[in-house]
Amino acid sequence: MGYNKNNFKRIREEYQTKCFRARAVADERKEELYREIEGLRELDQRLSSFGLRIMQTAIAQGNTGEGIAKLREENEKITAARAELLRIHGFPADYSDPQYECTKCGDTGYVGIKMCSCMRKQLIEAGMASSGLSTLMRSQSFENFSLDYYRQNPKDFEIMSRNYQNLVGYAKGFSMEKDRPMPSSLLLLGGTGLGKTHLSTSIARVVIERGYDVYYNSAVGMLSDFEQRRFGNGLTTGDDDGDNTARYTECDLLIIDDLGTEVVNQFTLSCLYHVINTRLNLQKPTVVSTNLSSAELRKLYTDRLASRLLGEYQVVPFYGVDVRKQKLLKK
Repeated sequence: MGYNKNNFKRIREEYQTKCFRARAVADERKEELYREIEGLRELDQRLSSFGLRIMQTAIAQGNTGEGIAKLREENEKITAARAELLRIHGFPADYSDPQYECTKCGDTGYVGIKMCSCMRKQLIEAGMASSGLSTLMRSQSFENFSLDYYRQNPKDFEIMSRNYQNLVGYAKGFSMEKDRPMPSSLLLLGGTGLGKTHLSTSIARVVIERGYDVYYNSAVGMLSDFEQRRFGNGLTTGDDDGDNTARYTECDLLIIDDLGTEVVNQFTLSCLYHVINTRLNLQKPTVVSTNLSSAELRKLYTDRLASRLLGEYQVVPFYGVDVRKQKLLKK
C-alpha cells in the first residue's frame, strides 16, 4: 500500500510512544504495589520464571508431559493468589498490567506482521486530512451523488449513469500493486456544475480508504505552489526536503481540479507539463477535471500537453444541466 510517507512515519512514532508510555506506567504501578504489599514481588518473580521452566520441561518431556500440566496448575494457583492479595489491599487484579488503547495490538500498530485495524483507521483519517479534500469529503461521496439531476435528457442520463458506474469501479478497483494493471489517468471534461468535483472527491475517498496516498488541488493552487518554490522566500512547508511540490509527482493518485482557470504562460505551461508528463512516465495515475472542451484545451495549451491529456488519458465526458442551478431553482 502507498500510505503517505509523512503520515506513516508520524503515526508509527505515535504508536511507539503510546506503547512505551503504557508499559512505563505499568512498571511504575508495579513498583507502587511492591511498596504497598509485602510478598508480591516474590510472587511476580515466581510467575516470571514459568516460561523458562515450561520450555525446559517441554524439551525434557515433550508438550504432553505430566510436568507441564503441573507447572500450569501451579501458575494458575499463584496467579489467583496474586489477584486475591491485590483485592485485599484494594487494588484491581489488572492494576499493574499495561493499559493499552488497543488490546488487539498492544498499541504497537501490528498484530503479528499484519497492520492492526486501529492503525489503519488512523492512517486513513490522516490521509483524508492531508489529501486537501477533507472538507469536501465530509459532504461528497458516491453514496450521495444523485443521478436524478440528469433525467431531463434521456441521453444525458444514460451517459452519466455509465460514467458513475465506471468511476465507482475505477475507485474500488484502484491498485498500484506490481502484478496488477496500472489505473488509467482520467480527464473529466464538461461544463460547470455537472458533478466533476463531486465524483473526483468520491474517487479520492475510496482510494484513500484502500490505503493509497491521494493528493488534491486546483490547477491554480498547484501552480501557486510551484511559483512559491521558484519565486517565494524559501519558507516552504511539506516534505522533509523542504519542497512542497514533490508530492504532486510522488503521490499514488493526483487530482487536479478546474484545469483552465489558471493564468497560462510559459512558466505555468512548463509546470503543468512537468507534472503530467512525469506522472505518465512513472505510471502514476492522475484525475484532471476541466470545464473546457477538447477544442478549447488544444487551443489553450501546447500540442505536447494537450496531446497527453486527450491522447493518453481516458476522457470521461460530462453532460446535463448545471446541478447547482437546478438546486437553486428548487429552493
